[in-house]
Amino acid sequence: MSTEAFRFAEVFSYESLVHAMAGAAGSVTAMTVFFPLDTARLRLQVDEKRKARSTPAILSEIVKEEGLLAPYRGWLPVICSLCCSNFVYFYCFHSLRASWLRGHKSTPSRDLLMGIAAGVVNVLVTTPLWVVNTRLKLQGAKFRNADIRPTNYSGIMDAFVQIIEDEGVGALWNGTFPSLLLVLNPAVQFMIYEGLKRQLRSLVHRELLSLEIFLIGAVAKAVATTFTYPLQTVQSILRFGQHKQHTDRSPLLNSLRSVMYLLINRVRKYGMLGLFKGLEAKLLQTVLTAALMFLLYEKIASSTFSVMGVKRPASSH
Repeated sequence: MSTEAFRFAEVFSYESLVHAMAGAAGSVTAMTVFFPLDTARLRLQVDEKRKARSTPAILSEIVKEEGLLAPYRGWLPVICSLCCSNFVYFYCFHSLRASWLRGHKSTPSRDLLMGIAAGVVNVLVTTPLWVVNTRLKLQGAKFRNADIRPTNYSGIMDAFVQIIEDEGVGALWNGTFPSLLLVLNPAVQFMIYEGLKRQLRSLVHRELLSLEIFLIGAVAKAVATTFTYPLQTVQSILRFGQHKQHTDRSPLLNSLRSVMYLLINRVRKYGMLGLFKGLEAKLLQTVLTAALMFLLYEKIASSTFSVMGVKRPASSH
């Protein structure tokens, strides 16, 4: 078999498909369980007039003002986007790992580079889905900020059509620049997760327990989220489409100006802590979600390899 054919087989492999499906299934289940926490986080990021309070207090306000099911508003588009996004990310990460490592030992720097590469592909492919789900998730919400314009989308496809007609195709990639910067989030998360997993395995010389996987996933996500949170806030605002971006320069410069403007403006209004408004809700949601997602991912992938009688590749450890 030629080198090109061998690499093709590694990229489009059964193992990468199993990892991708397990990652997508794990993330969808975990997000569904902790979805209300993400609702609280998004409201705090986008609605500047809403006071930062404890997550239970925010959720209580939302339920009281908008109904019992309000914390689950926009669940379907978020789950669709998350499923596609994690499938792409896990597939790219493990395909790159199979192709690049080729029997070599994985290291934190290699994990980081592969995570960044997988993240870039994921952002470029799935950003339109995240723009639409952000709009749908906030549609019908009662905002403290009266300047926010209401939207009226009947569903995912209608949102796509209206955004393209009213704002142009480029609007579907709103927030792409901070999203590309934010590929550091899953890249750092995977680097820490894989590194801690290798270290713990070398100490205990056995398969990790469910609780150990859960805690490693939680630690990895907590570090990555805190490190990148200000950019996540900017990303949410840009995806929501209420910020008027400059159009007198190149798209890259416009995006850079928008990111810098939103960061500086938030610091001027609320101080440095304003960059971390909603972090409590985000950490609570994202850490628990990521920990459960990694646990489910490991169990689903391991069970699938076992049922199919395929030995789990060393690169996945």
